[in-house]
Amino acid sequence: MSQTAIIGAGVMGETLLSGLVRAGRRVDHLLVGEKRPERALELEERYGVAVVGNLEAAGKADTIALVVKPQDMGDVLAEIAPVLRPGQLLVSLAAGITTAFIESRVPEGVAVVRVMPNTPALVDEGMAAISPGSHCSEEHLAEAEALMASVGKVLRIPERQQDAVTAISGSGPAYIFFVVESMIEAGVHLGLPRTTATELVIQTLVGSAKMLRETGTHPTVLREQVTSPGGTTASALRELEIHKVRAAFLAAMEAARNRSRELAEGN
Repeated sequence: MSQTAIIGAGVMGETLLSGLVRAGRRVDHLLVGEKRPERALELEERYGVAVVGNLEAAGKADTIALVVKPQDMGDVLAEIAPVLRPGQLLVSLAAGITTAFIESRVPEGVAVVRVMPNTPALVDEGMAAISPGSHCSEEHLAEAEALMASVGKVLRIPERQQDAVTAISGSGPAYIFFVVESMIEAGVHLGLPRTTATELVIQTLVGSAKMLRETGTHPTVLREQVTSPGGTTASALRELEIHKVRAAFLAAMEAARNRSRELAEGN
């Protein structure tokens, strides 16, 4: 079986490592590139995986997941490029970094897949969108898919859609948490204890998400089922429409998409 290396052992890097181990990847087929000795020791003890320098990880592995900050990507690629070889697969989880950026800094024939993950990967409910670079075979794309499937769902998309995906699912958990936070504050304002408001809102969110996923019913239909004519929900929804909440979500996601484009251009 081929070797897989994870370079960058922050929260998302460890999440991916943990997911792969739980999905049945043998630890002797996994390598982690990490420079901090105390972090290396921690990961070795927790997962029984070999933690080595970036160069050794990149040289030995067939698939390399680059889980580094976008601003660090250039330096990491400069470091590992001398040991990369045609046929290897680089899977980049760095927001806004294009496959062309990576391909221009590594040897010809190295395959690149770009991934936009999100933080629910921490609980195996991630949503990852993957896009192939110019030297990417079906086998390479399937391997990237298998990597990310260990921590959630995976969609294949054209790379030109990555900025929009960043705005929807990449940044999306923050919008949901913002809504939850707002609903809890409203509950407190209406006289509920904070712990009660928190439990009510979180379970309502979890239950609503499960209904969406398990029934396959359109959200408009589900919303209408809760909205009795002249009732409490109708009154609440009217206020959301008056305050242009739908338009605010559109504007927010356009702003996120635009910022993702700027990051891709190095601004």
